[in-house]
Amino acid sequence: MTNTVIVIVGLCLLALIVLLGLLAKMFRKAGPNEALVVYGFRGPRVIKGHGTVIFPMVESCRELSLELMSFDVAPQQDLYTKQGVAVTVEAVAQIKVRSDQESILTAAEQFLTKTPPQREGLIRLVMEGHLRGIIGQLTVEQIVKEPEMVSDRMRSTCADDMSKMGLEVVSFTIKEVRDQNEYITNMGRPDIVRIKRDADVAAAEAERDTAIRRANAMREAAIAKAAADQERVIAETASLAKQAAAQRDLDIQKAQFAEQSRKQQAQADKAYELQTNVMQQQVIAEQVKVQQIEKEQQIKVQEAEIQRHEKELIATVLKQAEIERQRIENLAAAEKSRLMIEAEGQAAAIRAQGEAEAAVIFQKGEAEAKAMNVKAEAYQEWNQAAVVDRLISNMADVVRAMSEPLSKVDKITVVSTGSDGAAGVNKLTGDITKIAAQVPALFEALSGMDMRELMNNIKGMRSRPNGASTVDGK
Repeated sequence: MTNTVIVIVGLCLLALIVLLGLLAKMFRKAGPNEALVVYGFRGPRVIKGHGTVIFPMVESCRELSLELMSFDVAPQQDLYTKQGVAVTVEAVAQIKVRSDQESILTAAEQFLTKTPPQREGLIRLVMEGHLRGIIGQLTVEQIVKEPEMVSDRMRSTCADDMSKMGLEVVSFTIKEVRDQNEYITNMGRPDIVRIKRDADVAAAEAERDTAIRRANAMREAAIAKAAADQERVIAETASLAKQAAAQRDLDIQKAQFAEQSRKQQAQADKAYELQTNVMQQQVIAEQVKVQQIEKEQQIKVQEAEIQRHEKELIATVLKQAEIERQRIENLAAAEKSRLMIEAEGQAAAIRAQGEAEAAVIFQKGEAEAKAMNVKAEAYQEWNQAAVVDRLISNMADVVRAMSEPLSKVDKITVVSTGSDGAAGVNKLTGDITKIAAQVPALFEALSGMDMRELMNNIKGMRSRPNGASTVDGK
């Protein structure tokens, strides 16, 4: 029983292996560089980039390469240009099958059973025919100088025919163009001659320009050398002149410095003498200040002693005053009670006395008012002589008030270097006299009266019988 099971399992495994082998043989894969054309009972189809199952006996398949095909296009016969010149053209073409399904089926119809050489031969014949037609439309110069234009025309001309075969022209490049009559060689000779001629002319012009520039450079160098020599001579002359002027200025400055030194020495000597006098006066002034300070200190000591005595007296008097205040307060309290009793009785008498005193005060004020009126009338009766007399009598008081600040000065030190009378002490007294002379001007500014007019009116009053003056001094 166990052997039978093993045999059955083995047969099943063998059948499975055989089945897998058949399936693997039936499954076909297409790489990225090829297309698998399947045909059979399901019709033609294209497999590209993946796999499919091919059923034996009812389906079959063929591989079609999608890789780039590169081959030479070199017609054996000469090609004639538009000018009738026979040329030989060699080119390289890059062709491939289009990637779309329709193009792959079209290429399979035409090239699937052919070998690569046969397929390339058919394509080369088509390319050579189109190349012959394009060369016949162009000149030799266009073919040689514009190969890209020829390539573009080939791609555009062959595109229709290649598309009908399921192909596309990737690139078309001309490798060589030659002829047996040396037309291409001679075509470049005019340019070569022209270029050579231009080169010879350019070389001659360059030599000429070099010679001209060399001559100009030599001339400019000579001019520059002459100018440099001239400038050197001028500079040397100017330098000598400046040296002489500098020496002259130095001598003048030395003389000026010597004169200034003598003047400054004399001024210093004079200043020293003046400073010595000033220092002596300052020493004397300091000595006087010291004496004054000593006197002030003595006065302060005496004032302190006086204040101490005053404080002692005040203390003694205040103590006695306090005792007296208490005594008076006691008496005042007793007196207050007495007065309160008497106040009611004396109220009528005090009221009558107050009315009498008020009448007296009123009469006194009325009398004073009348006196003031009389005085005012008297002032109005004053004539100009009285005003002048009043002014002259009070002028001494005004001058005294002006000179009073000088009486507060403890000491005056006068330094005088002049010899005329307008300096020193004479200057001080002269200033006081000038101040006193300004008193009449001060009177005129305050009163609005003209002193000269007043004096003239007084002189006129002397000639009158009674010496009286009229109103407004007339």
